[in-house]
Parts: sequence; structure tokens; C-alpha cells
Amino acid sequence: AHSYVRTGVKQAELLFLSFTHRLYVVTWNVATAEPPDDVNSLLQLNSPKKPDLYVIGLQEVKAAPLKFVTDLAFEDSWSHLFMNTLAPLGYIKVSSIRMQGLLLLFFSKLEHVPFIRDIQVTYTRTGLYGYWGNKGGVSIRLSFYGHMLCFLNCHLTAHMNYASQRVDEFEYILDAQTFDTKNTPRILDHKVVFWFGDLNFRIEDHGMLFVRNCITSQRYNLLWSKDQLTMMKQKEATLQKFKEGPLDFQPSYKFDLHSDNYDTSGKKRKPAWCDRILWRKQLEEQHKDEFPLKLSQEFYTSKMEYGISDHKPVIGIFRLELRKIYETPLVQVSAEGEWSADFDALITYSLLQTFPSSAWDWIGLYKVGFKSVSDYITYTWVKDYQVSFTDELFQVYVNKDEIPVLGGECVLCYYSSNLQCIVGISKPFKVSNILLLYFMHTS
Repeated sequence: AHSYVRTGVKQAELLFLSFTHRLYVVTWNVATAEPPDDVNSLLQLNSPKKPDLYVIGLQEVKAAPLKFVTDLAFEDSWSHLFMNTLAPLGYIKVSSIRMQGLLLLFFSKLEHVPFIRDIQVTYTRTGLYGYWGNKGGVSIRLSFYGHMLCFLNCHLTAHMNYASQRVDEFEYILDAQTFDTKNTPRILDHKVVFWFGDLNFRIEDHGMLFVRNCITSQRYNLLWSKDQLTMMKQKEATLQKFKEGPLDFQPSYKFDLHSDNYDTSGKKRKPAWCDRILWRKQLEEQHKDEFPLKLSQEFYTSKMEYGISDHKPVIGIFRLELRKIYETPLVQVSAEGEWSADFDALITYSLLQTFPSSAWDWIGLYKVGFKSVSDYITYTWVKDYQVSFTDELFQVYVNKDEIPVLGGECVLCYYSSNLQCIVGISKPFKVSNILLLYFMHTS
């Protein structure tokens, strides 16, 4: 979708094309549970409006020491579920980061992938004096069509009387996390920051009976003034620039497992909006920006149908309206001629813009519907396998032994080692099934 936006007095007569993208954010404390059978409702996959980007932040992903080590090498069951669900719909996992129980996943529709650059991830341990990372924050930052975005998934200290410690932890994470870049070395330097997670803020003063009555009668507004995060925002400068949609949904904590009943155990924990999604956008004046970005929230709610954890997942859906700072990929790549496992194949590519290319750049062959950058069938180094080149065009070959005998619909992706991302994707093309060809010729 796109609309025309007027910008600047001098340019009042000029119309700039502005594009609207939908961003879908999930936060869920999964309480060490294994994933549910499906996440269709969580991701609203039946909705006619498909998001461009999915950002999924989980807390308390099962992370026993041995399990954690194996998960680093072989992705955890939650990552697998989201990849297996989203890949057939044309989304790929562009980036992820895990620190103990904290997991952050970033998915994009394939068409946007060459325009997602400058990806960096980092993490900060808090809790237990920073040991064992049972609390803290993980973040992914990137540029989306040239606009710098940062996503921060946090799990902060629990319990009613630690509200100010939670703010201290958040400020510590903001101070501790830095990125290897001139323009946006810190989280708050990014044009937009999304901050979400199990932030663990509680509802003060009101008794259990009053809180539950407000929830039953859906008069959530009577509880807002005693929500600790709302209270802290009034006195903490760091929090004041973060926005949040109205808490017009049931508090997401604490439930009996596999039910919609709030805690009936001996502890009888008071319900609370522990799980939150906030955002902060820099003022345009800070940029004198001819490439503005508008951000609005369309939807904010808890998803009550999931019962594997004592927390319900919370989702936020956003509209990002932006002018693209760049509109062409860095590399154009295409498959030459017919492809099959019968003969070596040729790839042609050209650099559409200068960028720091490297001998470690490679081009991967992927099945249409691939899950992530590492989900290639085979790859070829751009320098080692070069056949010919001119000023504009380069050709590299792929050994026939590397091409799948069974064929299928495929794409080629050029991966930049320096930029740590895919910078060009070919149109889909058919790799012939040589067994099928063999039977057709012999019959």
C-alpha cells in the first residue's frame, strides 16, 4: 500500500511516494513450556492483511545448561515452529538472538529482504548480579529501506516491590548495549525503538477482589492509574518518550495452566499487565528529515486462547509509513539458461551500487519457501568460482554435482559477508528434475 505525502514548504508542489508496511510484534513469557501445536491464531495467519514483518520476543524459553548448548547449534523448538509456520507463507527468518531464556526472532517477507541491512544483535545480562543471564535484554537493530530500527526484548526483575529496580535495569540495558556504527551506536539513537517483553510491572494498592471485579466487568481503566509502569512513566524521564497503546485487554499474568482462570494456587498472585509492547520514535526535528517515517499502532491485545504458560501472549500491530531512502538492491542476480543436475550452471550478477564487497561473499541456491539464510541447498563463492567478468557483469558457475537431482522452484540470493545480509535475490526459476527428464526420454 502507498500514499502520497507532501513534505516541506519549499517542496509543497512535489509529491513523494510513501509506502505503508505492517509490523506485527509478539511478546510471550512461555514459562519453559514446549511450543503449542500451532501458532496460527497467535500470528493471525487467517487475516486478509498480511504483515510485512514479524518480530517475536519470548522469555523463559527452556534453557537448562545442556539444552542451551545444543540449542545454539540446532535451533530451539520455538524457532523451528515459527520458521516452519512462516516459511510456506513467504517469510524468512532474517535474524535472531538468544541469551539463555530470552529469544528474539525477526521475520520478513522475501521481497523486503534485500532492503534490510546493517543488522547487528547484542545482549545484556541482569539479575543475579549479571550471572547466568536469567534476566536482561536481547536486541536486533537494522535498517529497513534506510530507516534505523531497534527491537529490544527484555525480562525484568519480578515481584510487586521492585518497580524502581525494573526501571534501573532497563536504563542499565540502554547504557550497556552498543553497536558498531557511527550514526547509531546506542539503542536510543535509532529512529524507532520497540521495547517489549515480560517487564514485570504490577498493579499497586488495589486489593485482589477489586482487581478481579474490574477485569470481570472489563473496566480496565479503573486499574490504569495504579499500574506501576504508568506510574513510573510520570516521574522517569527515560520512560516518558516511550508510547504505549491503551491497556484495553485482560492483564496477561498470572493464569492457571490450560485455563482462563487467574491464579488459584496458594500464592494467589494478583493479575497484572506484566507483558508489554512500547515504542519510541525520534522527533523529525532531530533529523531535519526529508525521509520521514510515521508510526501508528493498529491493535494491542492479549491472546487468551493459549494456555501452556501462566502468561498469555500479547500482540501489537503497527503501521510504518515511510519514504524509502533506497529502492534498488545492491546486487542484481539471475540464473542463466536451463538448470539441472546434468550440467554445470551459470549465475550472472551485477553490482547496482558500490558496497564493500569481499572475497567471502557467496551466492546461495534456495528452494522457494526457504526458512532462513542458512537454509540453502548449495552455494558458490563469488571470487573462487568466477568464470568471466566485465565492468558491469560477473559470471560464476555452480558445479552440477551440487544441483538437486529432483529440481523444483528455486531462487538465488547474494550474501554480503561484510554487511552480514542478503543484498540481492533473483526471480524464481525452475531447476529441472533429471529423473523425470530421464523417464520422459526413455519412455
